[in-house]
Amino acid sequence: MIKTIVSIEMPVDERLLIRKNSFSGGTSDKRVCIVTGTHGDELEGQYVCFLLARELHRHPDLLDGTVDIYPALNPLGIDSITRGIPGFDLDMNRIFPGDPHGGMYESTAYSIIQDLVGSTVVIDIHSSNIFLREVPQVRINQLTAEKLVPMARLLDIDFIWVHEAATVLESTLAYSLNVQDTPVLVVEMGVGMRITNSYGERLVAGIFNMLRSLGMWKDGKEPTEYNPIDSTKGHVEFVNADSSGIFLTSKEKPLRASAGEVIGQVVDSLTGETLQEIQLEKPGYVFTIRAYPVVYEGSLLARIFREDAE
Repeated sequence: MIKTIVSIEMPVDERLLIRKNSFSGGTSDKRVCIVTGTHGDELEGQYVCFLLARELHRHPDLLDGTVDIYPALNPLGIDSITRGIPGFDLDMNRIFPGDPHGGMYESTAYSIIQDLVGSTVVIDIHSSNIFLREVPQVRINQLTAEKLVPMARLLDIDFIWVHEAATVLESTLAYSLNVQDTPVLVVEMGVGMRITNSYGERLVAGIFNMLRSLGMWKDGKEPTEYNPIDSTKGHVEFVNADSSGIFLTSKEKPLRASAGEVIGQVVDSLTGETLQEIQLEKPGYVFTIRAYPVVYEGSLLARIFREDAE
């Protein structure tokens, strides 16, 4: 059932509409929410929403509880392929929990929070920007790691990145809901302005696995606990460009890399020189790799997870 959670009049006889597709069945009061489209240039979640809605339509008899799908929290951004809210120069994920008496988007953010609060779990899907490619991962802050890491293991992802609490932005959707005891898993995957089918299909399989674990999906299969790489068992290193140039890599997707392996080069296309060679001194898991080749001094080229020595 399509429901409208925000409807605001705009100029020229238009309306800002934020809608969800709500699927309910059985007698359980559990509710799982899938949200995406907070940033208009992050499109990976659109495929996930499509696959989920299609499967829930096909097998309504298997659902015991409620699944709400919110494909576009920032519909104007998606329509214009703009990361923020066009015309307002606002990042939608920096104005939560909102204000019912504030401006248009502050009140919109408040309405979204009120519609999500109290859910059994919220899965907040993001892509990277156009510059970086990310493996399917869940990002969790240390304040909620004990509660959320076991939930993240139910999703078919490659990596769980537990951030230090100091890096947490209190104005995000995830933080605003987590502090209200509504668990939120932030999924990051793929690259901006693109859809990576295999990533979306894996995440959808993981979401149904989570529904099985919650007793909400009665297809007769046993839930699986996946074993993604966990950042708490090591540390994350950032690799940045030493100079401006063109970044070349044979590693089109993030992956495990061995000691001594070259994962990329920054080159000068005018002189033919190699300005920087990114060679790993120790083995690691490259979970972020540069996707856009033009770089400047300081540009992020890769994030690498390294397990701590026993």
